[in-house]
Amino acid sequence: MNGIHVAIIMDGNGRWARMRGRPRWRGHVAGVDAVRDVVKGASDLGISTLTLFAFSSDNWKRPPTEVGRLFWLLREYCQHERAELIDNGVRVTAIGRRDRLPRSALRELERTERDTVRGNQLHLRLAIDYGARWAIANAARTLAASVSRGELDESDMTRERLHQELTGGVPDPDLIIRTAGEQRLSDFLLWEAAYAEYVFTNTLWPDFRRADLAIALSEFSQRERRFGSLQTVRGAGRLVG
Repeated sequence: MNGIHVAIIMDGNGRWARMRGRPRWRGHVAGVDAVRDVVKGASDLGISTLTLFAFSSDNWKRPPTEVGRLFWLLREYCQHERAELIDNGVRVTAIGRRDRLPRSALRELERTERDTVRGNQLHLRLAIDYGARWAIANAARTLAASVSRGELDESDMTRERLHQELTGGVPDPDLIIRTAGEQRLSDFLLWEAAYAEYVFTNTLWPDFRRADLAIALSEFSQRERRFGSLQTVRGAGRLVG
């Protein structure tokens, strides 16, 4: 897969519901429709990796009933979309902590990971119970443990080695999109976002569709990217050498 990596902070579900006089969980249900449409259209738009911020580690602070609904939706998505994901060549992986996820949701998520492992059209990464500062600290802790066991020399604790441990070899995001008008990362992919481009849209996530994704990609394609050098590349171009 030689396309670009797009990461999306899916924001605005609660506001979408409130504007319609509905409970917040209805916004999350509507947000699943947006996920479905964007995933279906991603490959056609030249995207090879799509990372969706599905549940922040900070989201545990929300009311237990809302958190429960979110994990119910995750379980339902995995159950009902799995066959279509396989048919469309979508590989699903999750990033973030797993030790705090409800057992039923974790079971369906890991089954989906196993069943879609051969997907080669789109790599769909779901950031669940995820926080970038935790991920960086966890990667550093893993490397430090390897040093203490004698499996890794201290001189090998390089930026490149940490990057590999943190990302698993997945290319850094080229473009990060945040919906609903907010303009911050909220502890999402802090390390990997070092050279990413950003597009912020006022569209609430439940209203976001592949056409909105295409607009963001069109804007991205016009950006000049230098990666700290004097050489300029456009859009998805990555500096080589």
